[in-house]
Amino acid sequence: MDSKSSPEWDPRSEAVLQDQIAAYDEMRRRCPVAHSDYLNWSLFRHDDVTRALHAPLTFSSAVSSHLAVPSGMDPPQHTEYRRIIEPYFSVERMQAFEPACRAIAIELMDSLPAAGVVEFMSAIAEDYALRVQSAFLGWPSELRDPLRRWTRKNHAATLARDRAAMEAVAFEFDGYIRELLAVRRSAGASAPADLTTSLLRERVGGRPLNEEEIISILRNWTVGELSTIAASVGIVAHYLAAWPALQQRLRENVTLVPAAVDEILRLHAPLISNRRVLTRPVEIGGQYLAAGERITLMWASANRDEAVFDEPDSFRLDRDPSKNLLYGAGIHVCPGAPLARLELRIIVEELLARVKKIAPAPDAAPVNAVYPASGFVELPLRIEAA
Repeated sequence: MDSKSSPEWDPRSEAVLQDQIAAYDEMRRRCPVAHSDYLNWSLFRHDDVTRALHAPLTFSSAVSSHLAVPSGMDPPQHTEYRRIIEPYFSVERMQAFEPACRAIAIELMDSLPAAGVVEFMSAIAEDYALRVQSAFLGWPSELRDPLRRWTRKNHAATLARDRAAMEAVAFEFDGYIRELLAVRRSAGASAPADLTTSLLRERVGGRPLNEEEIISILRNWTVGELSTIAASVGIVAHYLAAWPALQQRLRENVTLVPAAVDEILRLHAPLISNRRVLTRPVEIGGQYLAAGERITLMWASANRDEAVFDEPDSFRLDRDPSKNLLYGAGIHVCPGAPLARLELRIIVEELLARVKKIAPAPDAAPVNAVYPASGFVELPLRIEAA
């Protein structure tokens, strides 16, 4: 089939934005490789997305004109930087960070009222993501509010594809990081023993990481962390509120929490998509695509593909975890997955331990987030403390 004859779709249409997940399901069944002006070529099927993930030299991650370490790199360059980054998410680091992470979760849970309706995104999800990320990187509490505002501006600029606004937002973030790095450099041996300081000592290709590389790494971690963790916390809380029997099951057996979280986030993806660019012509899903074509990998569809997940709308704990693309696959599988899983496990454990009932608010409906975000902008829930 000639790519010019491909059916078009509009990712920003009202019908799509009203229920993104349902719209992507429909596209997967009707037109699994589809073109739009906004997202270029979108891949909706699990097999097609997986094929792209395991062919990084054809489906290149070098999609941005800006430095993106290492997510926007291909081998062999990607391999060098990935070697530096992976140890920051080791088992030992996660074990060492767990007490601080749990303390933040407990403090937020203790701030909830004994009973009543709370707007869960602002009361818990967004603050949790901000506070945990700051603690993990060693950033001061004064940076939380600027980062919260920055995250919203970044989302708005990305949604609008406003390049000038995106440039301004990136410049603003870079300014925060440059200041943090300057403080650590001037402190010398007295600099805080945190992850941000550690990056100043890393080397690649026999030389120290330069400032632009460090900023890119920290931007990559922060952009992914703040929006995706907040979205994930909201999605899981919303699902638990709708299924009280699952709440009780997890309270009675907390060892099921990690698998339950992964399955809930398979059903409702916290991250909608990632981008790639073709380095050579390919045929995929009946479409012949030329080198240079831009590709969007639709995680939110691939993880609900009925060809891979039997009864994809059903919550099941017996699925093959290797098929779940929540954290990607291949060489670009999310290096921060251990941290994300730790954070989500802890917040769910503390929520279930300290709130005996979570239910939808009787007189207020959630407000869905829209692309490039997922989850909820507002999530009113009724709670009763344990």
